[in-house]
Amino acid sequence: MSESTVRLEPGETAPDFTLDDADGNPVNLYETLKAAGKRAVLYFYPAAMTPGCTTEACDFRDNLRDFEAAGFTVLGISPDSTEKLAKFRDKEGLTFPLLGDPGRSVLRSYGAFGEKKNYGKVVEGVIRSTFVIDTDGTVRNAFYNVKATGHVDRVKRELGM
Repeated sequence: MSESTVRLEPGETAPDFTLDDADGNPVNLYETLKAAGKRAVLYFYPAAMTPGCTTEACDFRDNLRDFEAAGFTVLGISPDSTEKLAKFRDKEGLTFPLLGDPGRSVLRSYGAFGEKKNYGKVVEGVIRSTFVIDTDGTVRNAFYNVKATGHVDRVKRELGM
């Protein structure tokens, strides 16, 4: 196992990417920022349809209007297949794009994949993380090793919402 050395900091340029959404349509970060004229909240989670990830996704869903009203688009990213993401979206009524990164290249570029502790053991996996990206592609906030419960409220507080 190799420890993830990437840790994005506020003021750095967010890595651009194109990933498929739950319907298999390509979504590019920078094009999304430009087209929508909004900032983005990218959150990385380990696996669709697991308890913690469902809690976090539903929390973003339930607060989506607040984020949109403040000029943000929300994107969820996991290493799941588009088929699993579609099932997750439909089961939980998620109304924001879920993007699949099965090769984990985007997860790694954001420092959201690497060594972490899981039940006291060091394992390699997804590091639950959230990034706020300004319209010019600059990282405004970077949150690593977040907890699923209460995290959305923390992001909203940090953004003055």
